[in-house]
Amino acid sequence: MAKAVVIGANGFIGSHLVDSLAAAGHSVTAFDRFSSQNPTFTAPDVRVLQGEFLSRSDLEGAVDGQEYVFHFLSTTSPATAESDPTLDIRTNVAQTVELLESAATAGIKRFYFASTGGAIYGPQGQAEYAETDRALPISPYGIGKLSIEHYLHYFKTKHGLESTALRISNPYGTRQKPNKKQGLIPIALRQISLGRPVIRLGNGSMVRDYVYVEDLVRMVTPMVGVDTEFDLYNLGSGIGYSVTDIINSLRRVTGIDFAVEERPAPPTFVDRVVLDTERYRSEFGTADMTELDEGVRLTYEEIREHQND
Repeated sequence: MAKAVVIGANGFIGSHLVDSLAAAGHSVTAFDRFSSQNPTFTAPDVRVLQGEFLSRSDLEGAVDGQEYVFHFLSTTSPATAESDPTLDIRTNVAQTVELLESAATAGIKRFYFASTGGAIYGPQGQAEYAETDRALPISPYGIGKLSIEHYLHYFKTKHGLESTALRISNPYGTRQKPNKKQGLIPIALRQISLGRPVIRLGNGSMVRDYVYVEDLVRMVTPMVGVDTEFDLYNLGSGIGYSVTDIINSLRRVTGIDFAVEERPAPPTFVDRVVLDTERYRSEFGTADMTELDEGVRLTYEEIREHQND
């Protein structure tokens, strides 16, 4: 049994990771603000630690006595980082460096960082991207994630802190907040449930690698305590779906012929990003993936259940 703290434990991916780590028998500490809601994870016997990511003392308390740190908190989204790039630098990048300093001082065995596979490779025109391909992000969000990846290397060299960067594709699923500005599937499903048009950025041809969140955390959990061959892994379904594919799935699942309102895609959006996950699969095997329509159905059911919350 490992002692692990999840930073951002009440978030979309973080809460699922808490459940997955606890189910695997690990001793889990859940660190988050917990300011306006109860824990969204369901696992029992999880230590809840309320604190502020922007507080150095709170971070030091979070990593104290732990073996593994999972950094799954972001203070920005791709949209908010683009509207104010300095916010991403001042909060995400700078505070993650402070978290790394705290982890190194605390003697953490390994630091796992939720990077991005959807934005970090940039517009290189490839059918899919492997970890050996260059990272050429053109968005502030992707640039910030790559900066943190470089700091992981620095802390390994300077302080001996082992780390693993997880380049995650486009996760979707339950517990994702549909009223935020990130996540095509939950945002569109909320629009549908409210009888509103679905907003489509561009002509529908943009392709992304969508991975259901429970599949994602099932990929992460087996890495705990393992002396992996690499310190960087793509995590995704390895399947590309266009925006049109997603809209068609939404229609099949909901049974609603909703309207679609087209708007220009931001210039920093990449036309196609699909991840090559062979590196992960060669070490940990091929994980079963939830079919797109089934993942959309589960997400839609939750959104309808909490529509009036």
